[in-house]
Amino acid sequence: MDINYLQSFITVVEAGSFAEAGRRLDLTSAAVAARIKALEDDMGVELVRRSGRSVKPTASGMRIIESTRSVVRQIRDMRAMAMDRNNQGELRLGCFVSALTNILPPILKRLYDIYPEASVFVTPGASIELCRKVAVGELDAAIVVEPQFAVAKHCIWQKFMEEPLVVIAPTHMLGRNAHDVLASEPFLRYDRSVYGGQLADRYLRDHDLHPRQRLEINSLSSIAVMVHEGLGVSLLPDWSAMWQSLDIVQIKLPGRTLVRRNGLVWNQHGHHARLAACIHEQARAVFGAGN
Repeated sequence: MDINYLQSFITVVEAGSFAEAGRRLDLTSAAVAARIKALEDDMGVELVRRSGRSVKPTASGMRIIESTRSVVRQIRDMRAMAMDRNNQGELRLGCFVSALTNILPPILKRLYDIYPEASVFVTPGASIELCRKVAVGELDAAIVVEPQFAVAKHCIWQKFMEEPLVVIAPTHMLGRNAHDVLASEPFLRYDRSVYGGQLADRYLRDHDLHPRQRLEINSLSSIAVMVHEGLGVSLLPDWSAMWQSLDIVQIKLPGRTLVRRNGLVWNQHGHHARLAACIHEQARAVFGAGN
């Protein structure tokens, strides 16, 4: 039984469609469907069923999904340990999507300077879901936005960076007042279903600002490019490293502003607790925020 087919089954269940699973696996939806069909033929049962454009696991699929995740984790650990007798297996690290390009790489660089043989498997996702996966043991640790709920008792969350809200605008608006920009220019809103977007919405309401919303989207990088193209302005957590190559200015808000905190959540009693603590230590060294 091919581990890639098992991983495809897991991804289809989590994504809810062959198309989205294909995007996550860098495959065509037809290739993903073929893998699932081969797995079903091998097991002799139907594992997923189409419902319109979505795909849902059957009762048989639901019965084996957790075992499938466990098998995939064990195979990866076996491969890592086979390559190095001192290796304790693969660290399963989650990372919220917008942190993949400018937070994760410098942390991993410092980690590999200390543990050059470390084996890490990175899972992108939303912070809430990543916290859940750490709590139930699907992940060892995760880089997440500060949880707005109590983490599981066996887990710990510690921050390593803070991002104050800032206005971003095309460069020709340099020198303008932040509130005037928000009140008068087309507004590109950061999705209010995520914490950073909720902070921005709270700031606008607290200061009685009612921008002319042009769109709402859950992608910091997309908003930055749209501002670069002159489509509007936005209110976001300070993500300056992403904007350095773009024609964008950052306009500070008056007085104290709201802050988004990013950190690491990990199982403090888990197999990889020491390595997870090292990741947090290196993240603090890079980004400079204590507890």
